[in-house]
Amino acid sequence: MQPALDIFRALADPTRLRILALLRAMDLSVGELAQVLGQSQPRVSRHVKILADAGLAERRKEGSWVFLGLGPRERVAPLLAALDGWADAEADHWARADIARLSAIRADRAAAAERYFAQHADHWDAIRSLHVAEAEVEAAILAALEDRPVGRLVDIGTGTGRMIALLGPSAESATGIDRSPEMLRVARARLAEAGLDRADLRQGDMYALPLASGATDLVLLHQVLHYAQQPAAAIAEAGRLLAPGGRLLIVDFAAHDREALRSVDAHARLGFDDAQIAGWFTAAGLAIERIAALDGGELTVKLWLAVRTAVADQSPEPLLKAVS
Repeated sequence: MQPALDIFRALADPTRLRILALLRAMDLSVGELAQVLGQSQPRVSRHVKILADAGLAERRKEGSWVFLGLGPRERVAPLLAALDGWADAEADHWARADIARLSAIRADRAAAAERYFAQHADHWDAIRSLHVAEAEVEAAILAALEDRPVGRLVDIGTGTGRMIALLGPSAESATGIDRSPEMLRVARARLAEAGLDRADLRQGDMYALPLASGATDLVLLHQVLHYAQQPAAAIAEAGRLLAPGGRLLIVDFAAHDREALRSVDAHARLGFDDAQIAGWFTAAGLAIERIAALDGGELTVKLWLAVRTAVADQSPEPLLKAVS
């Protein structure tokens, strides 16, 4: 009975019911909630604490911001189903007004994202000019993954959220992880434009992901690994998330000698060769299923797809022979 008592006590206030409804629509910062509700941030924070203590909301710190999302599915799903059964859409003018105000939040986020892109466009265009078009890379990603459902997706180093926009519509769930609060705000704006408000975006480090082991079907490391000082550790941590039969897809550059990318763009690694990736996969309990290369420009983009295996005792050399 205690969990039920905690939940109903937490919701014994109309403002907290409104907050729960807003978090169903999208993750929001405390400041954004205050803007929609027309209340002070300290007051909203007190309401949020009560919801969080009851397990109905989760707080995630991103730099100087704190974002709120719904609590664990097993905790909130029965409650949301009950609320839907009791709802009277015609009588609930607060709900209609709150949802309408969310459009202003989405507009603010979109404007901030556009400013960010405008400030960094020249830099990103310079990097993209070195390799094949992004459309070709994305087509290769879809081709590599087309033989089975996406399932539960995790995108490590999600950046602008593009991979979630590409694969999220066919995923059972989608989670994006990034160290940068600024990039997470850009991703939220971009995914809202794509109708993917419910994607779960979290601040986190590729070496210590804030996710449970064995609960993911597909993990992506898209143009992320070349920033890793410890690629083997990053791959092992990504592999930890995978359920048996789950897949890890790495999209990155083949080994190259453009030293400027190290000095100017903070690339810790100048690409990778197949033997390196295969060795790291094997150490993480993964077996390579597919390797693809996209030539064009000064850099070659490669895709390495691996699967979580029950027994991983193969050496890198036989794995490479199997996919060559």
